[in-house]
Amino acid sequence: MALSCAAECALSLACARWALRRLSLSGADDSASWPAASSSSFTPVPRACRSALAAYDADTEPAATSRRLCPPYRVTHDRERGEVVVAVRGLGLARVDDYRVLLDAGGPEPFPGGGHAHRGLLRAAVWLLDREAPAIGRMVAGGGCTRLVFVGHSLGAGVAALAAVVAVRCWLGRLGLHRGDVRCYAMAPPRCMSLGLALEYADVVHSVVLQDDFLPRTPAPLQHIFGSIFCLPCLLCFICMRDTFVSEEKLKDASKLYAPGRVFHIVERENCRCGRLPPKVRTAVPAEGRFEHVVLSCNTTSDHGIIWIEKEAQKALDLMEQEELTLPPSQQKMLRVQETKSLAEHRLNAMEHVVLIQEGNNSREDDALSSSSSFSSPITSTTSLRSESSLTRSEWDELVETFLHDSEEDGDSGRNMCNSAACCLPCCKWSVA
Repeated sequence: MALSCAAECALSLACARWALRRLSLSGADDSASWPAASSSSFTPVPRACRSALAAYDADTEPAATSRRLCPPYRVTHDRERGEVVVAVRGLGLARVDDYRVLLDAGGPEPFPGGGHAHRGLLRAAVWLLDREAPAIGRMVAGGGCTRLVFVGHSLGAGVAALAAVVAVRCWLGRLGLHRGDVRCYAMAPPRCMSLGLALEYADVVHSVVLQDDFLPRTPAPLQHIFGSIFCLPCLLCFICMRDTFVSEEKLKDASKLYAPGRVFHIVERENCRCGRLPPKVRTAVPAEGRFEHVVLSCNTTSDHGIIWIEKEAQKALDLMEQEELTLPPSQQKMLRVQETKSLAEHRLNAMEHVVLIQEGNNSREDDALSSSSSFSSPITSTTSLRSESSLTRSEWDELVETFLHDSEEDGDSGRNMCNSAACCLPCCKWSVA
């Protein structure tokens, strides 16, 4: 009896600890320390989502013609943007070939040049490139193509990411392209490559994750996930229990796979907040904490849908563009410096113009004073010397007051003459005498 009570208490405490850790975990916590994404880097994402949506209608070949080693895909040539777009759709629950790709139990496949990847997805990527190499080569050689873009969703995202890596390592010489001409946008990608490959090709592969999506966070092998697709809640509960009771050190594995490349995390919900918030996009190339824990929420599976990803990505892009319109220009400081310089130049030109006018006036005054220099007294000689230099307003007033004082001492006649001829003050006294 005592043992059963102790076991029940231990189980209750364990369940309480698990509930506290898992129910308090939010999808926004995974990218809380990441910086916000810029609109220039996030602009191609909504268009890539629409390309992935179009790939779901690409299964036009009969299933009996040949065995597909890759999910249905679509290759298009966008001449307006100069891009060849290879879009791969996600898992088809009614397609047996897709399950063959996922249930390839060979384990991680060593990647040429270092690293490893999911075996089934890597073989599908190589098969896709070998089959479509002639068509892509003709599109590139035909002119007007400057970029090769891979797009995928869910299972197709893993195939597209590995196809982009293979194309960069082995294919660029055939097409005459450079590393910067290859891009991949993986929507809700699975864990398909090692951490070294994910960091090395972060400039090529861009993963897009919506809030609480379960697939990029699931640490279990991919074939186990889709092998139990019809009992997904039980599988997720088992994963959470394992992560709770097993230490992090024991979970570390050299063959562990990660979400590929740079990660864009679209956040639209927070804990203790009702409803959806305006979506924000955070981005980083994390070496650690790359979606390590599954989030238990009502949106864990709905956030995996490509339709929701496209809607929220477009809404987030519109918000970023509106914010950039209200922000001051990035070269505001340089513009202020240029405006200050131009204003200083205008002021300098105006001052030079004033100086030229003043010098012309002074020259005319010097001519008038020199004509009466033979009749001037020591006072007038002093004023003539001072007038040779540029006289200010205060100096001119002081000269007038001095002359008026001398006129009062000489008599009323000189004073009246000075008052009646104030314009010729330097010589009025001596002309009366």
